[in-house]
Amino acid sequence: MTNLDALRRKVSSTLVIAARKWRRTSHGVLSAFNVSEACATPLLTAGRLGAAVRQVTLADYIGIEGPSLVRLLDQLCAAGLMRRDEDPEDRRAKTVVLTKEGRAVTAQMEEELVTLRAQALKGVSRSDLEATLRVLAAFTADSAEFPDEAKAAGSTRASKATNPDKPLKSRTSSKPRATAPRNVRGSA
Repeated sequence: MTNLDALRRKVSSTLVIAARKWRRTSHGVLSAFNVSEACATPLLTAGRLGAAVRQVTLADYIGIEGPSLVRLLDQLCAAGLMRRDEDPEDRRAKTVVLTKEGRAVTAQMEEELVTLRAQALKGVSRSDLEATLRVLAAFTADSAEFPDEAKAAGSTRASKATNPDKPLKSRTSSKPRATAPRNVRGSA
């Protein structure tokens, strides 16, 4: 193993540990609003996307399958934080919209998460944060960009995440979808 391989291993291992620690840290904010981490992701993402968003589009953005999202949306609708509507452009599709209470809760959660991120990342410069995003982009790049490496690793595809202008999952439909603003990714 070369020094570069060891460094890459350290980066990937630290990424896993950092993700776990951030989830535990942000859990305090989420639980104060009686929202599980699983439900917070679609709730916050829908809030960041703005107006009505198709369920399939929301699933793409947060990187989960439709049936998994439906269970979370059922909980959020039962809690009065979201509602489902028929898509006016396609009656077969459903859109999700934050309720008035959902908008209020997400606004408060976002405010507390801003404070939490500022505390966790104090002393980290803007250029370091931008470099971090570039490194994370390598982990979340589509395997189509690296076909030989993906095949060598036995992988058929990798996920997308840090390009906020693209959904996390590859799509099977050729119908265009709206893109999200740059600040949409991630639950907390």
